[in-house]
Amino acid sequence: MFFAAAPIPLSPIRNNPAGISASDSPLLLLLRFTLSSSSSSSLISPRNLKCFLFKSSTMRIPKKPVSLCLALFSAPPELPSFSYSRIRFASSAILGQPDRSHSPGKRKGIHTVGNQLRASYSMEKSHETVVGDNKQSSTHLLHMGSCHGGQEPCVWSSPGGGFEIDLGKHIFCNRSLNMKNIVAVGFDMDYTLAQYKPETFESLAYEGTVRKLVFDLGYPRELLDWTFDWKYMVRGLVLDKKRGNILKMDRHKYVKVAYHGFKELSKEDKVGIYGNTLLRDSFDEPDYALIDTLFSLAEAYLFAQLVDFKDNNPGKVPKGVDYAVIYKDVRAAVDLCHRDGTLKQMVAKDPGRYINEDTSIVPMLKMLRDSRRSTFLVTNSLWDYTNIVMNFLCESRTLDGSRKCNFDWLQYFDVVITGSAKPGFFHDGNRANLFEVEHESGMLINTDNGSPMAQVGSSPPAFSLKGTDKACRVFQGGSVGHLHKLLSIESSAQVLYVGDHIYGDILRSKKVLGWRTMLVVPELEREVELLWELRDTRKQLRLLRNERDLIEDKMHHLKWSLKFEDISAEEKQQLSSEYNALESQRDQVRFSHQDAQRKCHQKFHKTWGQLMKTGYQNSRFAHQVERFACLYTSQVSNLSLYSPDKYYRPSEDYMPHEFDIIPL
Repeated sequence: MFFAAAPIPLSPIRNNPAGISASDSPLLLLLRFTLSSSSSSSLISPRNLKCFLFKSSTMRIPKKPVSLCLALFSAPPELPSFSYSRIRFASSAILGQPDRSHSPGKRKGIHTVGNQLRASYSMEKSHETVVGDNKQSSTHLLHMGSCHGGQEPCVWSSPGGGFEIDLGKHIFCNRSLNMKNIVAVGFDMDYTLAQYKPETFESLAYEGTVRKLVFDLGYPRELLDWTFDWKYMVRGLVLDKKRGNILKMDRHKYVKVAYHGFKELSKEDKVGIYGNTLLRDSFDEPDYALIDTLFSLAEAYLFAQLVDFKDNNPGKVPKGVDYAVIYKDVRAAVDLCHRDGTLKQMVAKDPGRYINEDTSIVPMLKMLRDSRRSTFLVTNSLWDYTNIVMNFLCESRTLDGSRKCNFDWLQYFDVVITGSAKPGFFHDGNRANLFEVEHESGMLINTDNGSPMAQVGSSPPAFSLKGTDKACRVFQGGSVGHLHKLLSIESSAQVLYVGDHIYGDILRSKKVLGWRTMLVVPELEREVELLWELRDTRKQLRLLRNERDLIEDKMHHLKWSLKFEDISAEEKQQLSSEYNALESQRDQVRFSHQDAQRKCHQKFHKTWGQLMKTGYQNSRFAHQVERFACLYTSQVSNLSLYSPDKYYRPSEDYMPHEFDIIPL
């Protein structure tokens, strides 16, 4: 942290080969500066920077961490470009500390907005800030902090908090939620607090599943040579077990995109299979499987591979093994991987290889607890694995700072429930026993609905109600009724639960209990950024669609006139010519529109398009998010960017008849 008893003079830069004068823009760039007592120190390093100039001035360095906004200063048009476009404040030089310019510090985004520079950073600990010229010119995409790569976080409660938030890190609201009414905030662990890296974790799951299919279920050994494309599958897809098809539907359950294995079905095939039926298909279990969690992406990809394998190699698949049996075997192989600990043992050996580090999680939890809210963790993982993962997520903030597994992370929770067996956990009628977990040994201890039980022949154990000084208790099993009792929850609406699984975390907790819910959708951050980049393209698509509608209306009118009006042969020929011209124009606009729409969707995903859209309709996945998630966001730590007492309000709903009336 900086301490300064007097103003620090800033002098003009020596050696000015660029010829910049003192009459130029007030701020041509931020400079390295030194204390006035260091008269022999150079104010700027020619090796790192072009030479720029400040007018002689003074600058006070505050004693507390501060945030700086450069929006009031203009970046001059003559500002030369750097090959690496960065300027570093050498505060380490001021304090006589070694240069840590290549070490992670408290970095905050600084972006060029129009011809203005904006920045936010905190002057503490590393005393280093990176200034860069980001090409993104939108004020909506300003970064409020850093979360990954060892960079220090900037949370709402910090002195540098409260600024505009990067659009990709927004928390989006479907239903009004006043956080002042929330007394307990709960979290899932896997894919919520712990964000797994798909390129490593999903590949590990895929390889483990293939090995189980070959060595335990008797599939051909050539499967061992297969590879996994972790980018191919997306959430929200539906697997047709009987037909071997992978489907993407809109919110009305109309199939818009369909593949048999990796072969795209034509429009005629889609209509013939899923459109020409007397009764609408529900597209639910047992004939269909929903890919609504990131854990399912590897098995969906393997299913598609096996569908193609069966079609191309009928002799290598035993008789009687149809697509439904193949899916059943894939699911059995996945379950084997989880039961024998294959996946979790690999993750436990090297968590950093499989889990993204998020340094904002601990500050977020501390902020929630400082706001006098209870926090709890409910996960299907067992205690040994939970402890390893949570140690990894919190290790940089544990009390002793060591990397050895300990239980310091428990200080951020009131209750931890492992082996919860969600979604069954959310049924209040669930009679599962609740066991307390002994931290060191992992042994389970019988409880009476959470209260300690005396062993036969021993005196009853002392038991005190939950207090602010009481250590976190760890349990296994149980039900939501036990959790409500442990946290003294009087109303389900007082609980906010954060998870990643529509069915396992969000649907049941919302529909059965009435808990308030927040869904974590990691794919959302990139999707929102692409939406911003493609906003002009989407407007053009709307205009092309409207133009097509207008042309078709004219064609219908001309066709009606030709059919029913009593007109001369000359007029009829003229109308026919106009109709043919409009038809040609319509076809041209339709082709342009379809081509532009296809290219727009492929920007999001080459095969499946935009996650939350199917054509012009919300996708089935988006429909589920809208129905069951009060809030949704790209990562759980985005909660740290907002006030713990924030009132989340949804945007106004619009119906089709309102779009052309109310300016958007």
